[in-house]
Formats: sequence, C-alpha cells, structure tokens
Amino acid sequence: MIFESHAHYDDSAFDTDRDLLLGSLAAAGIGRVINVAASLASVKTTLELMEKWPFLYGALGVHPSETGELEEADMLWLKQQLSHPKAVAVGEIGLDYYWDKEEDVQRRQKEWFSRQLVLAKEVHKPVILHSRDAAEDTWDVLAANDGRDLRGVVHCFSYSKETAARYLEWGYYLGIGGVVTFKNARKIKETVQYAPLDRILLETDSPYLSPEPNRGKRNSSLNLPYVVHEIARLKGIGDDEVEEVTRQNARELFGI
Repeated sequence: MIFESHAHYDDSAFDTDRDLLLGSLAAAGIGRVINVAASLASVKTTLELMEKWPFLYGALGVHPSETGELEEADMLWLKQQLSHPKAVAVGEIGLDYYWDKEEDVQRRQKEWFSRQLVLAKEVHKPVILHSRDAAEDTWDVLAANDGRDLRGVVHCFSYSKETAARYLEWGYYLGIGGVVTFKNARKIKETVQYAPLDRILLETDSPYLSPEPNRGKRNSSLNLPYVVHEIARLKGIGDDEVEEVTRQNARELFGI
C-alpha cells in the first residue's frame, strides 16, 4: 500500500466528488494519506476530514502566502488543534517568493515561518516545509531556529542535489511527486538518483502537479503509481521496493 504524504483533499477542486474519490483509494492501493492545511480555514476542513476518514491524517499549519491573516492569538489556537491524536505534523510552512516578491511580504513570511518552527518544537511534531524560489532564505530561517533539532520533509523538492545534501545531512526527507515524471525535470531526477531511498517520501500535492501522462489535469493519489514507477526507473529497482521503503519512511516521520 502506498503512503501519500501530501495532499489537499479539502480543496474546492474536490467538492463535486470528494467522498467518492476518497472512498476509492484503498482499492487502488493507497493506504494512508496526510491532508496538509494551507490556511486557518483549511486547518478546520482538514480536521473534519481527519474525523471522517480513518486512513486520513492531518498536517496543520499556514502556508507562507496565507500568513497575511495571522495574529499571535492564532498560534495558541493552532497549538490546541495540534493536540488532536491524528494531527501528525506542522505544515505546510515556509517561504514562497514565486508570487510574493515584495520585501515587506517576504519579511512577514520569514517571521511566521520562524514562529511556526517554534510551535513545532513546542508540540514535538515534525514539519512539512514549503520552499519555492527561496532556497537560501529557507535554509537560513531553519538554521536560525535550530532546524537540525527538528524532523521534517521538504515538500515538492525542486532544488539541486547540492541543496538536497544539506537537508539530508540534517536528517530531513525529500517529498517527490509528479514533477519527477516531467521530461524537463533534470534537477529533480538527479536528486532522486542521488538521495537514499530511505529519505524519500511520495506525494502528489493534489489537486496540483499531476504526473505524466495526466499532466495538466486534476491530480489525486490515484496517480502515485506513475511517481513510484519513475523513482524505481531512476534508481534501477522495482516498484514494490519504492512503495515499501517510502511507506516505512512516512510511518517513521509521522509516527503512524
């Protein structure tokens, strides 16, 4: 059974068939799913999904592009929600400079990234890191907050194998999804070949980033076999080994 480490099934893209889709995952070989919150509102909807579906767990946190709404009181509320027995990580948190290029916005992102790293330490949970066009600042904020002492995964890893090496040295995992199947995804393919299999997690980022041959369509965990097969091809091993090792990796990181 495949362990899906990063999906957004509370997204409106699933409003028409959410229950039907989630109900089909087990028969398709998807054993567990981490639904990852991106805003305060999606923390609430993630909690609802966690209560409804036994195989679904939650990561609770605020995406960098959603930090404009935050106040310190929200951190107390978020800490309370993280006491839920199926809340297994703080995330997704980090920096995103692809859309947000203004200096004051980036400063705000760094402040709330730091604050949520502190929260992760307080609740003794791993982190799911979002980093887009912000490699050095992400590393600097993590280092300033004793990131070596945290556990976590760099979601949708998109940087070079040299950047991967720094995270691997600190014991972090790399989240690999549909982009690895793209023909022009040279850096990610090199990173997958370089990284030990016991440091890789499978993810989709559903409903985004569908793999080939479904690129451009709505993504779901049903597409993970394409990711598995490409990782297996790059490493010269069987699909079953990729499924087994990545499943154990996720169980270890999230304590499931």
